[in-house]
Amino acid sequence: MIRARAESGARLLILLAVGTMAGAAAFTHVHDLTVAHGQPDWIGWANAVAVELMAIYLGLEIRARRRAGRPVGMVGVLLVAFAMLSLAAQVAEAEPSMWGWIVAAVPSLAFLALVKVVLSSAPAVPPAPEPDQPQADLYDEPQQVEPAPPAPVMPPASAAALPPIGVVQPNRPQVVGIIR
Repeated sequence: MIRARAESGARLLILLAVGTMAGAAAFTHVHDLTVAHGQPDWIGWANAVAVELMAIYLGLEIRARRRAGRPVGMVGVLLVAFAMLSLAAQVAEAEPSMWGWIVAAVPSLAFLALVKVVLSSAPAVPPAPEPDQPQADLYDEPQQVEPAPPAPVMPPASAAALPPIGVVQPNRPQVVGIIR
C-alpha cells in the first residue's frame, strides 16, 4: 500500500514537473512566434493559451465521448490540428538545422505525450455498479420501457351465468342480482 502511494506520488511529481516545463516552453514559443509576426504581446499570450489548452481540452473531450460511446472523429482531427500548430511554433522558433528543430520540438512532443498518457490511463468503459447501488446515474439516458401487452379480452358473460333478478348471492349478500 505504501509502495503504491509512493509510486503514485512520484508519478504525479514527474507529471507536474515535465508538464510545467514543457508547457512553459510551448507557451513561450507560440507567444514569441506570434509577437515576431506583428501581434501585440497580450495577443501572443492569448494565442499561446488557446493553442496549448485546446489540445488538453480536446483530449479530455475525446475521453468523455469514448466513455459515452459517442463518435470522436471530428474532435480527434481538431486535436491533431492544435498539436500541429504547437509543434510548428516550436520548430519555427528553432535554429534552422536538424538538431535545432529536434531540440525545439521536444517540449511540445513531451507535453503531448504526457497528455496522451494521462488521458488514456482511465478505462474506456465505466465499471459495472455494485449490486446494492442504484443502476441509473443522474446523467444516464432514460431507458425505453416497452408497454405491457393488453389484457386478454374476455367474452361477455352469458345471461345464463347471471343469477335471476332479485336473488341474493350467498357469498355476496350485499349484491343483489338486479344490476346487470
